[in-house]
Amino acid sequence: MDIPGGIVLAGGGKMGGALLSGWLDSGVPPGDVYVVEPEPDIAKRLAALGVNVGADTSGLPDKAAIVIFAVKPQMMDAVVPHYRSLAGADTVFLSIAAGCTIKQFESHLGAHPVVRSMPNTPAAIGLGMTVACANGHVSEAQKAQCQMLLEAVGEVAWVADEGQMDPVTAVSGSGPAYVFLLIESLAAAGVEAGLAPDLAMRLARATVRGAGELASRAQDAPSQLRVNVTSPGGTTAAALDVLMAEDGLGSLMRRAVAAATRRSKELAG
Repeated sequence: MDIPGGIVLAGGGKMGGALLSGWLDSGVPPGDVYVVEPEPDIAKRLAALGVNVGADTSGLPDKAAIVIFAVKPQMMDAVVPHYRSLAGADTVFLSIAAGCTIKQFESHLGAHPVVRSMPNTPAAIGLGMTVACANGHVSEAQKAQCQMLLEAVGEVAWVADEGQMDPVTAVSGSGPAYVFLLIESLAAAGVEAGLAPDLAMRLARATVRGAGELASRAQDAPSQLRVNVTSPGGTTAAALDVLMAEDGLGSLMRRAVAAATRRSKELAG
């Protein structure tokens, strides 16, 4: 992967670190990457990868092709202004922070290319899902560069309407937590039904993993896959009578996504 002009990564924590690993695995030269990470232990680990690491912006180059903000949303207003000096004619700023709007970045950076994106935690193993939205200053070439960097950790989709980033955050950004809760709940139900805890958890993990992979590979829609495994009057049908009831999983999921969407809007101000 070739990104002429270099990459600056503000924040080398879990998500920033996952992105960095994906870039290096995809062929980005370590010397082309500059990371600002004030936490000594994290900085030491990242430096061992061969990238340039500093505790602040003093060691950064004068310009960069892409500046990625991977710090916590509540820190963004204090962090972003320090990077405005890096903006050149071909520089694009890419954020992976939930709830931080394009307007928020423009207020600090001025009329420069900004891409807002929302990855999720499976990016840590290269199976992430990221949705991105660009402002009007982003060129097709810059969009392609951002696409390449984000694809290093999974799939990428784009939306034209930034307002869609709130439900995106609710579905894919927060979604892994819903799946983890499903695993917890399925295992706990197995224990209550008489299984040993270790076996119940193993079954729950493997079942969710396998079903997810099948849904990803299959030509059939998930609704058809559900039908395929459901024999009339059988055990799966008995369980689905509960899960698909009026107050069942569908209703709970709609309420959960609506709550997360509202909170995303609140965080965005």
